[in-house]
Amino acid sequence: MSKAMTLSLRPNPDVAVPETAMVMAAGLGKRMRPLTATRPKPLVCVAGKPLIDHVFDRLRAAGIKRAVVNVHYLADVLEAHLRARVKDMEVLVSDERAQLMETGGGLVQARELIGDKPFVCVNSDNLWVDGPVDAIRLLAEAWDDTRMDALLLLVPLARAASHSGHGDFHLDPTGRITRRRQPGRLAPFVFTGVQILSPRVIADWPEGPFSTNIFWERALEAGRLWGLVHEGLWFDVGTPGAIKETEAALADG
Repeated sequence: MSKAMTLSLRPNPDVAVPETAMVMAAGLGKRMRPLTATRPKPLVCVAGKPLIDHVFDRLRAAGIKRAVVNVHYLADVLEAHLRARVKDMEVLVSDERAQLMETGGGLVQARELIGDKPFVCVNSDNLWVDGPVDAIRLLAEAWDDTRMDALLLLVPLARAASHSGHGDFHLDPTGRITRRRQPGRLAPFVFTGVQILSPRVIADWPEGPFSTNIFWERALEAGRLWGLVHEGLWFDVGTPGAIKETEAALADG
C-alpha cells in the first residue's frame, strides 16, 4: 500500500513541512453577498474570527514560516488586516488588483514569490478542523517528490459539510487520483482547498486568467496527481447560510 494512504495512522512529529504556503484570497466572493459588499470574502467572520485567520491558525500550527497571499477585491482592506494580525510569519502579497487571475493564473503570477520548493496551497474560503493529527503535516509526510506533482487533501462527499456539489475525484486503493467526476455522476471525494504542489507544475501556462484544473489535468495524465483523505471535519463556507451551519456544527463539538 502506498505511503500516501498509510501515513494517517503513523504520524511523524519530525516531518519536514514546506516552509511556504500560497493562500488564495483574491476571489470576488459573489456567492457570499451581501456580506462581501463591504469586505473581501476572506474577512467574513465564522465562529468569531475571519476565514483567513482560521487559515493562518492552521498554517501556524503546522510550522509554516512564510505565506504568499494574492489580493484583488478590496485589496487594501485585506492587506491592512494581514499587517495588523499576522506578526509571526513572513507575508508576501501577490498583487492582482489590475486583473483577477483565477487560481491557476494566481499561481503563475506568484511563482517568483513562491520559490523553487514544494509548497502548501490553501483556499481562504474553506474551514477545516484537524482529526487526530494536523492535516497539513499529514500531507507533508505523504509527499513524495519522485512520484507526485500535486497531493490534494480530499474529504468523502458524504462528510463535505455545506457542500452542494457532486464530488470531484476518484482514488485508487494506493491514493492515486484516477479520474475526475463524470457528467451526471457522483464522485466519492471532494477537494478541500488544501494541497501540496511542486513548482514544476507551474509551466506552459495559457495567457490570462485560468483555473488550476489545467495543471491538475496534466498531473493526472502523467499519473502524478495524488490524494490524501482528511480525517477531521471540513466545511464549504461559500454562502451566508453555510456560515450558520458551520457555526452550529462547531458549537456541537
